[in-house]
Amino acid sequence: PVGTVRKDGNLVAFANLWPGADRMELSVDLMRHTDDAPPGIMDFLFIQLLLWGKQEGYHWFNLGMAPLSGLDNRPFTPLWNKLGAFLYGHGEYFYNFQGIRQYKDKFLPEWSPRYLVSPGGLALPQIITNLTALISGGLKGVVSK
Repeated sequence: PVGTVRKDGNLVAFANLWPGADRMELSVDLMRHTDDAPPGIMDFLFIQLLLWGKQEGYHWFNLGMAPLSGLDNRPFTPLWNKLGAFLYGHGEYFYNFQGIRQYKDKFLPEWSPRYLVSPGGLALPQIITNLTALISGGLKGVVSK
């Protein structure tokens, strides 16, 4: 299913949904809006999706993750955590890490940690590059906003 918002007959925003088994959870995946969409259009879309999910009998609505938020940057924290915390704090040029967390926070979600298990050593930078490219729609999306 896809949630859409139209203005004057033109599509201005959409989000595709992932319905979970037994109507336990409804997740939002790809979300986009046009440059000329009215302010607050994504809030409107989310609220409509939440209401639709409730009407359809879903128990949970999953807003997805907030990548790299919540990582520690303390003296004895592993290097990869420090790097992730640095990217979260200073990587807005490449990805809207803080903005995504702030946006989702207004819906008062129940945050739970997610972990990525990988081989040690220098495999992690390649894995992170591949994940970032996947999320951004290719390597071009990683370096262009």
